[in-house]
Amino acid sequence: MSELLTTDRPATGTPRPYTFPPVVRRTVGGGDVVAAHLPGHNLAVAVLLLDAGAGREPVGREGLAAVVAKAVEEGTTRRDSAGYALALEGLGTELVISADWDAFQVSVQVPVDRLPAAVELLTEAVRTPRLDPADITRVRDDEVTALRMYWANPGPRADAALRADLFGADQRPGRPMDGDPDSVAAVTVEDVTAFHAEWLTRTGTLLVAGDLDRIDLDRLATTVFAGASGAPGSTGGPLQVGVPGQRRIILVDRPGSVQSTLRLGHVAPHRAHPDYVPMTLAATVLGGAFTSRLNHLIREVRGYTYGIRSEFGYSRRFGRFVVSSGVQTAVTAPALVDAVGEISRTRDGGVTEAELTVARAWRAGQLSVELQTPSAIANALATLVVHGLPDDYHATLRESLLSATEPEVSAAAATHLHPEGLTLVVEGDAATIRDDLVASGLGEVVDVAG
Repeated sequence: MSELLTTDRPATGTPRPYTFPPVVRRTVGGGDVVAAHLPGHNLAVAVLLLDAGAGREPVGREGLAAVVAKAVEEGTTRRDSAGYALALEGLGTELVISADWDAFQVSVQVPVDRLPAAVELLTEAVRTPRLDPADITRVRDDEVTALRMYWANPGPRADAALRADLFGADQRPGRPMDGDPDSVAAVTVEDVTAFHAEWLTRTGTLLVAGDLDRIDLDRLATTVFAGASGAPGSTGGPLQVGVPGQRRIILVDRPGSVQSTLRLGHVAPHRAHPDYVPMTLAATVLGGAFTSRLNHLIREVRGYTYGIRSEFGYSRRFGRFVVSSGVQTAVTAPALVDAVGEISRTRDGGVTEAELTVARAWRAGQLSVELQTPSAIANALATLVVHGLPDDYHATLRESLLSATEPEVSAAAATHLHPEGLTLVVEGDAATIRDDLVASGLGEVVDVAG
């Protein structure tokens, strides 16, 4: 059996070519249309992209956008929920609704010849939802229940503590994107109807991915934008948030926990920053893949965890660098010391050409796989719109990943990794691990109730 074991890692293969479809833009009925041509595809996707993400929620109502997303599926002024569901089912589709920091998206995917009818149903739900008070109350309570279950697990409190420390608990980016049980429980019927009236009645952008030779974009846009009004809201520029000059440890008490949940992070640039590619590759080498430095040391060498990863997370106005893991309680402090050490090593010494070769091939190959379906292409179009990127962005992104050089990636690591300014959040049994954290010398320990 020993003769069958592979001792050398297989070399990366030659990247196969990939071409992003042509992007078409036009203005119809006061709204913008952004489309991608997929010749010969029988499936098509239409997405209404609205500037109604979590960043638009009022203070104390974090999670409101998620409640609105569920409420608009509960029927329209024309049909009750059952009738609307049957209409969707008759076309063989479903309404897919999501909200992130920057945008509220509603989409349908159907055979090309059914796209006009599906877009009519999409428009009906978004522009004229029933918003019955009883339905709103029910979906809100369901969301609260789901969040209570989620927040009972390790992780959400650590994430919330990190976000609050990086951006300030009094700022929207400093609070959880989906809210917490208390903020969602505070959402009222009036909050939902007001949010809809303010943000979901605006024109927005229609995204279409499909065979444009068989799709009448003007007809679709006329349907979606009819009766819509209101200019896009001001988004503001990138948030000006600095990295502190010294580390500190935030200890979130979870009495009796047999492991510690770790979140290490600092603020970082927004998505449209010109260093996006080298930053992404630097994070991949550090902790973005199974073969990364962090995973090799903390999992394979030390045996502290099943996995650890690092990444830059981006939105339109802000970003953050985050390392996430869960480790055995007894090795909490050593795991933190090693993690900070690897971040420092990467910042100070950069990456090697061998590591970068693997990271480039993996990221470029992953991109080619991810952008294979109409839905994925539509999501890529949304990225262009939300972040103000050029139409050829995705067409050149793969080559940008493959051509990034070691000096460029090492320079990005040196510029955008700040081990001395990390916030180290530990959610675990404070009575067991606090003394070790103090003794680690990594920073002041601040206790937070669990």
